[in-house]
Amino acid sequence: MTDTLSPSRTSSREFTEGVPLVVEDVPRRSATERAQQLEDPGFGRYFTDSMFIARYRVGEGWVDARLTPYAPLQMDPSAAALHYAQSIFEGLKAYAQPDGSVATFRPESNAARFARSAARLAMPAVPDQAFITAVDALVDADRDWVPTGPDQTLYIRPYMLAIEPFLGVRPAHEYLFIVIASPAGAYFPRGVHPVSVYLSEDYIRAAPGGTGDVKCAGNYAASLLAQEQAIAAGCDQVVWLDAVEKRYVEEMGGMNLFFVLGSGADAELVTPELTGTLLPGITRESLITVARELGHRVTERKFSVEEWRAGVADGTVTETFACGTAAVITPVGEVKARTGDFTVGNGEPGPLTMQLRAHLLDVQHGRVADTHGWLHRVAPAS
Repeated sequence: MTDTLSPSRTSSREFTEGVPLVVEDVPRRSATERAQQLEDPGFGRYFTDSMFIARYRVGEGWVDARLTPYAPLQMDPSAAALHYAQSIFEGLKAYAQPDGSVATFRPESNAARFARSAARLAMPAVPDQAFITAVDALVDADRDWVPTGPDQTLYIRPYMLAIEPFLGVRPAHEYLFIVIASPAGAYFPRGVHPVSVYLSEDYIRAAPGGTGDVKCAGNYAASLLAQEQAIAAGCDQVVWLDAVEKRYVEEMGGMNLFFVLGSGADAELVTPELTGTLLPGITRESLITVARELGHRVTERKFSVEEWRAGVADGTVTETFACGTAAVITPVGEVKARTGDFTVGNGEPGPLTMQLRAHLLDVQHGRVADTHGWLHRVAPAS
């Protein structure tokens, strides 16, 4: 950030105790330009007018919290994050509600996971309430950017990176916590289509004792080569196996996986257990709750490639899907591997997959009752 500040005022809220939230004057795009971008926002193509930013210094704590115009960052070339990857992030969404208000989905869970990621990378904690305050302030300021089209959302990206100019290998003494937002179109605008996946046998995503259960930037950089392999094999996504035996399914890309055993009311869901190498997905946790409420047994355990392949062959495994913030649920139709390819079910989205997807989307968009208090109201109806 440059040191030149726009005209500002101190808002009535604090970022965290003793740290006021300063609101700068933010130039706004015209309603016409905003409408054009919201018509087909895609994902991560456009960004709202504002961003939130706060600074941390060892010995001072969090300081200088502000809503400021969205703009490039200015960092020293020796900033620690650029060399040693002290960088973490989260992803959540804001949803337009039927009454005209705006709500985020389970932001307290994102705040808690962000704190776990920070602790694992020896970074300072952003207090949970400060995290939520920052997200709320940005969404409230840029509520006109929350799209209202079918299943469209405002994607929110909180992140933190080390900015101390220093090349020694130790935790940095200075950090930025930033929140930006980007309108997102429907993940499947032409209807839900299953993806094809490639089993990665050359690379692993995470090992015991590593960083697989946190959202740090390095995890995603290390996944890109395997994703390129998947694309070269004609697949949409990569599926990761465990690091020790390379037998057990862990994740699909950056998403958690579920396997449906059986069908109808007696169908059981199996999802890989959280061993420390998998990301504890908030969508994953929500779907476990929803599926159990619908009367299905949900089991968290190891699930091998052999069980997957044999279950598809004998009809035991009837559906497979991945889940995450971006897509909510993505059906898996085809699996490719050096040991042979196979198709899940008839290659089409399964009924339980689609039922769970529709139910969770209905909760998020306020179309059915939120019986768990998962929706966090940010901006009232205008």
